[in-house]
Amino acid sequence: MSLGRRIVMALAAPVLAIGFAVLLSSIVLVISGSDPFQAYKDMIGNATRLEIVVDMLNRGTPLFISGIAAAIGFRMNLFNIGVEGQYQLAAFFAAVVGAHIFLPSVLHVAAIVLVAMVVGAAWSGLAGWLKVRRGINEVIATIMLNAIALSGILAWLTVEWRDGPLTPNSGTKRIAESGWLPDLNSWLEVFTREITGGRELSAVLLFAIVAGIVYHVFLNRTRAGYDLRVSGYNAGAARAGGVRSDRMIITAMIYSGAMAGLVGLVDILSRYHRFDADFFSGLGFAGIAVALIGRNKAFGMAIGALLFAFMDVSSPILQITKSATREIVTILQGTILLASVVAYAAVSRYRQRDEARVAAALLAEKGVA
Repeated sequence: MSLGRRIVMALAAPVLAIGFAVLLSSIVLVISGSDPFQAYKDMIGNATRLEIVVDMLNRGTPLFISGIAAAIGFRMNLFNIGVEGQYQLAAFFAAVVGAHIFLPSVLHVAAIVLVAMVVGAAWSGLAGWLKVRRGINEVIATIMLNAIALSGILAWLTVEWRDGPLTPNSGTKRIAESGWLPDLNSWLEVFTREITGGRELSAVLLFAIVAGIVYHVFLNRTRAGYDLRVSGYNAGAARAGGVRSDRMIITAMIYSGAMAGLVGLVDILSRYHRFDADFFSGLGFAGIAVALIGRNKAFGMAIGALLFAFMDVSSPILQITKSATREIVTILQGTILLASVVAYAAVSRYRQRDEARVAAALLAEKGVA
């Protein structure tokens, strides 16, 4: 297959998915009495502002990391639906430990990151252990562990370790400034202009970039990554080749959980500097959507994360301009996810038929020769 044809095949599924989502959302807007062209114009126009771009990057950063966490499980043929509980539990312990230690800035931040990764890895690894040792499906295990983490442990520990009297906004003790990450505004302003409105570009964006590179290199350039992919693709063949699939299940869940531990760092290191009632939730489930849209590829997930971030930060403008209700964004996100799954399956089948046709033609040609 030629390079141009491969590029077309790679772009076909996401373009079809986005096109279908826009078409369906436009129909919904027309039925509800809104002008879809004006709504999309308002969203795109709002997203071109520098301050909104900063919001998009800050929102897309944890979505991308969450997508990587889910994708590691997917590559091993595991459905780690517990990223939500893993990152919130990890963020809580990272905030508590970060607030009770005092170290030089670099070491303080490193300690917070390490705690987050270890807690996330341990909580996710428990689900892997339950699957291998007790035969409990990882979907069931992670759902139950989510419930324990979010409704049990966090509810109790937040009360036990809150800072001050119990209030609706109770949270842990605030982390000292040595445990904060500086913003990246000055870096961005070199190429743009001064960022206004109190917006701060989180340095966790750098963590996300590094995480994406490590994820790509690990899966595609290392023996351990190869073993993980082979075990997920065909466990029987992997065992025949000397790869212990049970060990790879636990390993994949540990890697996935460690990555999930990084999801909450935007709030802990750059935004609130503690864990409280305002801590952002839902990123774990959104990460699953990002992984599916990006087909578990680092670059694809980056695009998916920015796309979801664009829709999230652009939705308030619809209420301001009254061009549409912000619920249209939810419809867009849902239809993009659904259409992505269908479009990728359709393109994959077409590619297989096309490759089979080309192979048959080549065999026929050699047979004639």
